[in-house]
Amino acid sequence: MANQFYIYILFSQEYDKYYVGYSSDPWRRLVEHNTKPFNTYTSKYRPWIISAVFSCGDKENEAIKIERFIKKQKSRTILLQLVNPETILYGPLAILKRVFQ
Repeated sequence: MANQFYIYILFSQEYDKYYVGYSSDPWRRLVEHNTKPFNTYTSKYRPWIISAVFSCGDKENEAIKIERFIKKQKSRTILLQLVNPETILYGPLAILKRVFQ
């Protein structure tokens, strides 16, 4: 059986920062972002909460492509639209299906 991949958006309330990632298990990744001892971008802005999770199919390369597209925008506005459940996704993001808000 193929894995399902997800795009997830984390939010640090303390620092007012967003982070976008992809994973086959976004809830496991949330725990890792909040606990791993490595000096990474996300380790500096703990604690994180999940703001949104989107299913993007069973192809990892598609998930990577969408994650990179979102990150390349360097746009807080896009992230705010993604976490808003009222937003209708179009273009490259139309493939995303909201599974958690």
